Amino acid sequence: MTRDVVSVRVIEDEMKDAYMAYAMSVIVGRALPDVRDGLKPVHRRILYAMHDLGMRHNTPYKKSARIVGEVLGKYHPHGDSAVYDALVRLAQEWNMSSPLIDGQGNFGSQDGDSAAAMRYTEARLAKISQELLLDLEKDTVDWSDNFDGSLREPSVLPSILPNLLVNGSAGIAVGMATNMPPHNISEVVQALIAYIKNSDISLTEILSLLPGPDFPTGGTICGRSGIYDAYSTGRGKIKLRGVIQREGDQRLVITEIPYQVVKADLVTQIAELVSEKRIEGIRDLRDESNRKGMRIVVELKRDAQPEIVENALFKYTRLQQTFGVINLALVNGQPKVLAIKELFFQYVSHRREVITRRTVYDLNKAEQRAHILEGLLIALESIDSIVALIKQSASSEIAREQLIASFSLSEEQAKAILDMRLSKLTGLEQEGIKKEHAQLLVAIADYKDILANPVRIDAIIVDELSHLQQTYPVARRTQISDDFEDIDIEDLIESEDMVVTISNSGYVKRLPVDTYHAQHRGGKGIIGATTKEDDFIEHLFVANTHAYLLFFSNRGQVYWKKVYHIPESSRTAKGTAIINLLGIEKGESISSIIAVDSFDSIRNLVFCTKNGIVKKTSLEEYSRPRSGGIHAIKLDSDDDLVNVVLTSGSDKLIFSSSQGYSLVCEESDIRSMGRFTRGVIAMKLRSKDVLVNVSVLQEGAELLTVTENGYGKRTALTEYPLQRRGGLGVKNIQTSSRNGLVVASRVVSQTDDLLLITQKGIIIRTKASEITVIGRNTQGVRIMRLNADDSLQALARIIVEENE
Repeated sequence: MTRDVVSVRVIEDEMKDAYMAYAMSVIVGRALPDVRDGLKPVHRRILYAMHDLGMRHNTPYKKSARIVGEVLGKYHPHGDSAVYDALVRLAQEWNMSSPLIDGQGNFGSQDGDSAAAMRYTEARLAKISQELLLDLEKDTVDWSDNFDGSLREPSVLPSILPNLLVNGSAGIAVGMATNMPPHNISEVVQALIAYIKNSDISLTEILSLLPGPDFPTGGTICGRSGIYDAYSTGRGKIKLRGVIQREGDQRLVITEIPYQVVKADLVTQIAELVSEKRIEGIRDLRDESNRKGMRIVVELKRDAQPEIVENALFKYTRLQQTFGVINLALVNGQPKVLAIKELFFQYVSHRREVITRRTVYDLNKAEQRAHILEGLLIALESIDSIVALIKQSASSEIAREQLIASFSLSEEQAKAILDMRLSKLTGLEQEGIKKEHAQLLVAIADYKDILANPVRIDAIIVDELSHLQQTYPVARRTQISDDFEDIDIEDLIESEDMVVTISNSGYVKRLPVDTYHAQHRGGKGIIGATTKEDDFIEHLFVANTHAYLLFFSNRGQVYWKKVYHIPESSRTAKGTAIINLLGIEKGESISSIIAVDSFDSIRNLVFCTKNGIVKKTSLEEYSRPRSGGIHAIKLDSDDDLVNVVLTSGSDKLIFSSSQGYSLVCEESDIRSMGRFTRGVIAMKLRSKDVLVNVSVLQEGAELLTVTENGYGKRTALTEYPLQRRGGLGVKNIQTSSRNGLVVASRVVSQTDDLLLITQKGIIIRTKASEITVIGRNTQGVRIMRLNADDSLQALARIIVEENE
């Protein structure tokens, strides 16, 4: 009794070998294109099966299901969906620069729609596919057994068309991937011809003929450095943008999108970003694309700036994509990353081999035919003897043997003579045989000359490429712009000072400072905003368009915006509802605005509340507010945030109340706290008194105080003694029946221009130097003449340069 021998192998070795076998199967047999014809096996098998079925560009369409069945049953047993998906892609003009299949029916769309089932669609080879399959029957390529050994299939196609360059390829193998962009066929031909004529051609010369990829969906390639990298090394990053056209001032139309971007997904993405307010200024979005072309319409809001919206679309959506070029293809069955000249070399080498093998095939056929014709010519010269010999022979075999022996003929020649029809004996037929023989001798000499002369082979390649360019001309679809850096939105915004106003009902707008012309003290002013009867301008702020605006609400929240995000309006316009701009809660209003150019830990924000509370927190704590705002200060239920100022850490602060009291203290008296804290007492308030403001003292400046009845004054800061935080303060201005209560106070200098706002929306611009400087405990002078039903509401200052 014998015992079977069991082989033992370490599992790690078995797994390694099995995985490597799988990896190479995927790399060679499925995922990567052959550098010679630019096709993966499934694509090659589809084209060959259709060619074998006689499905030319000028024959009737046949059902896709029949083609899939033919490919599955004979060459590619990997599932019908894999074959049909590959067939569909070969017919999609937005994926293929030169589609290789002519489809009829629903083959999908650029919206990402799938093709109809294979039983509904029909297909045939596109005309250009003949340039891949031409001369296939002339032994121009190697053949291999199909999966079950019952049939033979081509290992590569002859491919006059430089398909890998023209149509590109994409695929993911095991541990590697290819992503080759399509190119313009005319430009590829020109570059290849130049390379054939001079194989030492420089990359600069190639780029002058083949400037870059040409995507079937158009678009614009931004910069040439990525193209240079891809052509010189086989790898590069190409930045691709869609095309936006402007129709008037308030409409953008997207007419081209980047390669392999799904249009429906792009529209959805834009809509989502508008909803999330990451892209602002868009009021409507619709897709008006049809058979005439792509047309995605972006309607802008009246106050939107088209440049900003356009740049935001490029920055945040798939309207700008990076195409990572990896020129990976199979060279002699091995994956290799190829520069552009290597791709040229591989294509030209393949075509040289194809033409050589085709010429050898044609030469053999010509020599065989010439040999037969030579026998026929011998027979015609001795036709009577040959006829007599044949008549005397007992059988055709004997006749053939006697012909060979009597006239020194080959077996093939003897057989041809025996098969010759009597019609060949006519004079015209005899002349035709002689003429054909003479032509064959010329052709044979030509074939031999081609095989002996590589220059002639290259000339044939050039002629065939020129034929391609003439037969299938294609205009460039993708434009190439010069190198550039990404444009920041702020680069499109002019740096200038703007007036930002907020009404009591929550309407915000901005407009240039020079809208308001300086007037003398006591003037009537101009209309600064149109408000509802029960609304009035409550806040006014001056800041540069590039500044960050921190909006602090009366409930202690802070919101973040840039000045240029505030819609610009006309002088008399009401503005935009701030609830739509900031997303503030119902019943919440803005009490203070701070403009900063950057956030740091050196500077502080000092808060003061209506009930006399002060808090100091590092500016850095407020650098990243969320879209819904963050906590700035913790407030009691009966308290409101009045004002916020920016300090250096060593400033002096002055607090002012509605009943005309002020207190000066050191900033250092206020300890620094976190964001969501309550703070400490700033100033003890008398009955019914509230804080109206906190300001930072400046050397040589005065405290400007204004009252609700249009009176005010400037007072030297030296008149206010330095006190400790938490005191009662000193008298600042008389709050008589003539003056009314204090509505605002600001530290100003003589060079400042001032803006005064009333409840009715009247604004006056005047110089601080025109307001009288008088002592603390006085009533002040009239600074603005008011109507009987109006009152002064707010104050802002404009810093004016001395040379203005």
